[in-house]
Amino acid sequence: MNMGIEAKHLGSMVGSALGDAIGELAFRYPEQNALSAAVARLEELRYTDDTAMAIGLATSLAQLGKLDGQHLGETFRRNFQLEPWRGYGPGPPTVFAMVRSQKISYAEAAQRLFGGTGSFGNGAAMRIAPLGLLYHDSPDIYSLACASAGVTHAHPVGKDGAAVQAWAVAQAVKLASKKEFLPKPFVAGLVEFSRTREIRDKMKLLEKLLDGNVSPAVAATKLGQSVTVQDSMPFAIYSFLCNHSSFEDCLHCAIMHGGDRDTLGAMAGAISGAYLGIDGVPPEWRSKLENITTIEKLALELARKRVSGKE
Repeated sequence: MNMGIEAKHLGSMVGSALGDAIGELAFRYPEQNALSAAVARLEELRYTDDTAMAIGLATSLAQLGKLDGQHLGETFRRNFQLEPWRGYGPGPPTVFAMVRSQKISYAEAAQRLFGGTGSFGNGAAMRIAPLGLLYHDSPDIYSLACASAGVTHAHPVGKDGAAVQAWAVAQAVKLASKKEFLPKPFVAGLVEFSRTREIRDKMKLLEKLLDGNVSPAVAATKLGQSVTVQDSMPFAIYSFLCNHSSFEDCLHCAIMHGGDRDTLGAMAGAISGAYLGIDGVPPEWRSKLENITTIEKLALELARKRVSGKE
C-alpha cells in the first residue's frame, strides 16, 4: 500500500459524505455546469440521512470497537430524533417505533417490514463504509456487514448488497492507487463475494458492460439507479471502476444520470475515497463539507482501532 491507512479512512468517509451532499444538490441542478457552479457558490455542503446513518455506524463501532446490533440501532434512533429532517425514508423510523412500542430487537423489527420479508432498499449499503474500513482485512466482513444491515434491512438482498458494497470499500483500502488498476479482478471478486441471485446477476452484468465498454448512460439504464440496492449499488461501483483515477469524475458519473443521486454519490464516493485517499478528494469541496470535523475524527478513530488490532 502506498499511503497510510488513516488517509484511506479519511478519504472514504469524507468522500462518501461529499458524494451524498453533492448528489443531493444534483436533484436541483441536474446539469453538470450548473451543479459545479452551485457547489462553488455555496458556503456549506449539507448531507442527508445517508451520511447521518454512516456517522451513526462509525460512532457505534468507535465506541465499542466492534459491531453490536442493538447498540447500533439505538445510535441510529438517537441521531434520528435529533435530526429527523435529514430525509429519512419510512423504514428506519418505523423500525425505531416498533422497537420502542413492542419491546423487540432491532433485527426483529426490521424483519417485520414489508409483510415479514424485510427491506431490500439501498439504505444499508449507503452507510456501510465505516464497517468496510474497520474490517477491511477481516474474513468475517460478510457476516458483519449483514448484521449491520439487519438492524433496518432484513431482506437477504438488502444484506447482500450492503456486504458487497462493504467488500468494494475494503478492497479499495487495500489497493495501491499509484499502481496500475485492473478492473477485471475487482469485478470477479464482486461476483464471487455476492451470495444472492439478484446481486450476483448484477455483478455479472457489470462485468459484461465493462468488457463491452458501454457508455455511462447505457450502463445506468441497464444496472439501475433506483432505491433498491440491486438497482443502484452496481452503478455506483461501475462509476468507480470507470473513473478510478479521479474522485470528481467518479462522482459525476454516479450522480449525473438521474435516479437516487445522493445515495449513488455516497456509495461511489466511499469507494473512490478509500482508493485515492483524502488527498484525492478535492480540498475545495472538503472545506465546505458540513460537520467535517466529526466525520474526520470518526474516520481516524476507526483507523487507529484497526491499526492497533482491536475489533
